Amino acid sequence: MNLTRRRFFISFAALAAAGGAFMTGWSALARYYDGPVSDHFDGTQFFDQYGTPPKALSSVLKWMIESKLPGNSVAVWPTNVANGTFAPPPPRVDGDALRVTAIGHASMLIQTAGLNILIDPVWSQRASPFTFAGPKRARAPGIAFDALPKIDIVLVTHNHYDHLDIATLKLLADKHNPRVVTPLGNDTIMRADVPAIRAEAYDWGDRVDLGNGVSAALHPSRHWSARGIGDRNKALWAAFALKTPGGSIYHVGDSGYGDGHHFRTAREKYGPFRLAILPVGAYEPRWFMKDQHMNPDDAVKTLADLGAPRAIGHHFGTFQLTDEAIDAPRMALTAACKAASISENDFRMLLPGEGWEL
Repeated sequence: MNLTRRRFFISFAALAAAGGAFMTGWSALARYYDGPVSDHFDGTQFFDQYGTPPKALSSVLKWMIESKLPGNSVAVWPTNVANGTFAPPPPRVDGDALRVTAIGHASMLIQTAGLNILIDPVWSQRASPFTFAGPKRARAPGIAFDALPKIDIVLVTHNHYDHLDIATLKLLADKHNPRVVTPLGNDTIMRADVPAIRAEAYDWGDRVDLGNGVSAALHPSRHWSARGIGDRNKALWAAFALKTPGGSIYHVGDSGYGDGHHFRTAREKYGPFRLAILPVGAYEPRWFMKDQHMNPDDAVKTLADLGAPRAIGHHFGTFQLTDEAIDAPRMALTAACKAASISENDFRMLLPGEGWEL
């Protein structure tokens, strides 16, 4: 793919994969949630009083234009990167043992206490409202869909296309019939295409019993939501604090760092954490991305705020959504960990299909 076409698809990611202005139809008049006004819901839209509103369309267009200027820093990704060979996940992991397997991008499989939990599952070829355009996989999923163990729980953090993939959720509902736990409003989006899905929607601060001594609490993150031009922030977004017999896990799907407020309050409410799972990719250019996407330096600061001894980085190396090179997050995280005296074994970036048993 030539550089001009590559730049188009990166710019398309800002609009399509991040819930942008190409999508039309029912989302333009969408009302996913009706509920009382609160400190983060005004009756129509959700908001984060500690966050920053998403960029206006004019800023997206500015990014698109600047990416085409001579001397820009848009990287060209390879179109197909082969996955390594790793041992498949076991059918179950019992008791207080914990195993995490990377699927690719933000999709993760957590196995503990006899439960198999998928987070933000995306097996589609594109993170897009379309099958013919938008960010396309550079790496296949690390586990073939038909090779998954029985899935009990699915957690979906928010409705951007690289996190909420209707095609994958339909496959999961048909084959595994899992409980699907998600923030307010996202259940409406799911049921519009998958009426039989067992979706449950919750607010920030809610704690959900998942069974076997495992629970999930929803906590604010510095992000936003949209599937099209008329539904910005009409569904909620969240991080998940998982309490398990083997310790607590903090998972962030997408978030900016800001001043670290949400992470410090998560530690106060739900810590101590045994493990943090944090986004480390899709962060350039910083003027556009920093309010809603962390870079590796931010992720290292987040780990300190959370007080977790170990972390896993995700949200990199599968879909090119932004300007940085495919290997830039790994190199930047290595440097950030070195500067903070964190061992590479304590903040790992698992490749698709790679598992880590703690």
